[in-house]
Amino acid sequence: MNQDLLDGGWTLTAVADTLPPHLPAELADRLRTGVRARVPGTTHTDLLTAGLVPDPYLDRNEEELAWMKHVDWVYERPLSTPPPTVGERVDLVLEGVDTVATVRLDDDVLARTANMHRTYRVDLRDHLRPGGQTLRVELASALSYAQAEAARLGPRPMAYHQPFNMVRKMACSFGWDWGPDLQTAGLWRPVRVERWRVARLASVRPLVAVEPDGTGVVQVVVDVERSGLDGGQAPLVVTARVAGAEAVAEIDAGRSGATVRLEVPHAPLWWPVGHGAQPLHELQVELRAADRDAPAGPRGTGPVLGTWSRRIGFRTVELDTAPDEQGAAFTLRVNGRSVFVRGANWIPDDHLLTRITRGRLARRLDQALGAHLNLLRVWGGGIYESEDFYELCDERGLLVWQDFLLACAAYPQEQPLRDEIEAEAREHVARLTPHPSLVLWNGGNENLWGFRDWGWQARLEGRTWGEAYATELFPAVVAELDPTRPYVPNSPSSPGYDIRDVHPNDPDHGSHHQWEVWNRVDYTVYRDEVPRFCSEFGFQGPPTWATLERAVRAEDGSVAGKEHPTFLLHQKAEDGNGKLDRGMAPHLGVPDDFVDWLWAGQLNQARAVRYAIEHYRSWWPTTAGAIVWQLNDCWPVTSWAAVDGDGRLKPVWWALRSAFAERLVTVQPRDGREALVLVNDTPVLWKSTAVLERRSLAGRVLAHAELPLTVGAWSVGTFPVPPVLRTPDDPADEVLVVTLGRQRAVHTWVEDVDLALDPAPLDVRVHPVQDGYEVEVTARSLARDVTLLVDRLDPDATVDEALVTLTAGETTAFRVRTSVVLDPAALASAPVLRSANDVVVRAAHG
Repeated sequence: MNQDLLDGGWTLTAVADTLPPHLPAELADRLRTGVRARVPGTTHTDLLTAGLVPDPYLDRNEEELAWMKHVDWVYERPLSTPPPTVGERVDLVLEGVDTVATVRLDDDVLARTANMHRTYRVDLRDHLRPGGQTLRVELASALSYAQAEAARLGPRPMAYHQPFNMVRKMACSFGWDWGPDLQTAGLWRPVRVERWRVARLASVRPLVAVEPDGTGVVQVVVDVERSGLDGGQAPLVVTARVAGAEAVAEIDAGRSGATVRLEVPHAPLWWPVGHGAQPLHELQVELRAADRDAPAGPRGTGPVLGTWSRRIGFRTVELDTAPDEQGAAFTLRVNGRSVFVRGANWIPDDHLLTRITRGRLARRLDQALGAHLNLLRVWGGGIYESEDFYELCDERGLLVWQDFLLACAAYPQEQPLRDEIEAEAREHVARLTPHPSLVLWNGGNENLWGFRDWGWQARLEGRTWGEAYATELFPAVVAELDPTRPYVPNSPSSPGYDIRDVHPNDPDHGSHHQWEVWNRVDYTVYRDEVPRFCSEFGFQGPPTWATLERAVRAEDGSVAGKEHPTFLLHQKAEDGNGKLDRGMAPHLGVPDDFVDWLWAGQLNQARAVRYAIEHYRSWWPTTAGAIVWQLNDCWPVTSWAAVDGDGRLKPVWWALRSAFAERLVTVQPRDGREALVLVNDTPVLWKSTAVLERRSLAGRVLAHAELPLTVGAWSVGTFPVPPVLRTPDDPADEVLVVTLGRQRAVHTWVEDVDLALDPAPLDVRVHPVQDGYEVEVTARSLARDVTLLVDRLDPDATVDEALVTLTAGETTAFRVRTSVVLDPAALASAPVLRSANDVVVRAAHG
């Protein structure tokens, strides 16, 4: 097979009569005459490169570019492809068209598309002419198309005001409560011409299993497309090789598939991070024409027609959803071992998808590992991610929960949407089978829950809403194409139960979303339920100062204040700032000063998430996983993310790192009393002596106990706190400190607003070192969540720790890495050096 990548030579123009009249004449003229374009690319990236539009992520530029979603566009380039020779196929392959398009070669219509999530392949044989031709992709406004479909089929309920559920386009492209409303258009994945003969490898699906005796088995299911030309019905031979094993299968004349079975004795197992190694093996598949006259073998082989290779890993995966005395489980098992899921939800890492590189994904996934995550959930309002994403997860042992792309809406089951959804599901289920990191298919996000609780039933008036996708279509596709992986109908859902009998968000059955916290109640309510698995929960916090300083500015160039229209444009949640204020008030108070408010918002986010995770982990194995919303952002925004839109770590990332550590010490309520809970998410027995001290904030030891403790591998141990340590004499001036080797917990009996915290409890020394600075901090009194916000001094600076709580007399050292000469005095004081102490007192008393 020969391939010609069509990445250059493109021109982008706007359809003149769809341009709004308010555009400056010079800009409108340029759009009519055209600009150079790059494929993969989008209208936004091409116009940015041409200098014709401002960066939509900066300030209020998102509003300025709202006109783009109403415009029709044309991508065009010359195509000089020789006509096919005898027996030769020539195909045009478009891997990603965003979204509603007519594809033409000169005046011939090659294809009409309405799905950015699937590949289109067109036979060009009858359309090629000698000499040069013109390839055109005419893109209609996806919003106009969706609105027309809503009018044709009748509206369906959805979480937002634009009908993203009527077109197969990335749902969050229409805006979300953390993302911009840009509605990109373009050719977002490669376009190429392929020339081939006889047959091609249309799909290769390695279905991996491990036998009880340790033999790795790969059923390599090969589907071929025949050319339909002379010789195209010839017999074929498929050869597959992996880890020293090789096998051959024949495809008889006229047939279109075969299965090759490979066996690898004593196959090394692929494990999730923290549970073992991640050995990967190159699986190679070769398609040849059969040669009956060749002397070697019963049939021999002729020329190579196609090759395919991917790395695979040997592992098994199950999801236990069996009923039990509490309800029904939701426990993931890999290689027979139950795994507590330490996860985060994943959204597209850039709203402008074509800017996402393999290196950028690697950095983000390394940040996930740094926060001690073992799973990412690819959320259903985004995209099926690139091969790079899944390959990088394979290498790192990061498990992947993959949603089908339905989110927060009712979806029509009528045509053409139904066939489009099936086509994309089939393509991506088949595509992703090689990846050992992929462990679960999920039928969508909050669709079943929406039907039950969000007033949809009355508004639907009997119209279809997508239940058949979750309960019929998707499970059938997975069962047919990828039976090695479990499927669940939705997140949240109660697998095995009809949604009319058991609520899909019942915490006692299956997966659960906890959004009462954040939306309506205080984060202490997390402890009111013990879900079987929490697949969404979270709390908002502002991005880092450097990100705000770059992208969220007032008219004078300073960072926009919390009520400024620019700040509010980058705060997409309904009443987001009000919820931030109400969330921090009971714990830290609400500072009047904007800089303090930002720090309090970031700190309260970190504490809320840490509080939830420690609670969930303390109930293993009843609670079998926690997937926080969310790891990453797609632009600069106040959101639930741990990594902001510029890739910087927010304080909540450090909370994840602490709360998801393999070994965790936490104080939790049990039967109305404090209990010491030890979480041991390692293969090694944890045997140690806990030192428990009730101290005054100034450091005086008021009570002391030592408890020898043992916790098994992959287990949780719960131990009563001795009575002398449970009851403080003065709750405002006392703290319980628990130490087990390098692990520690600090427990207070009242919130910080009621603690007698010293507002300035730290002595600081700053030492220059080779690659930056060491900041040595000593506490004279209890200092809560000490953090260095080093991006305020250097946007590229990093620090090795954050959210460190020090008791009186303790010292810690922060290592700041920077190439910039910094002011030591600035490193040693606010607004760089922060703690809960310096904000809560002002909020409560000042």
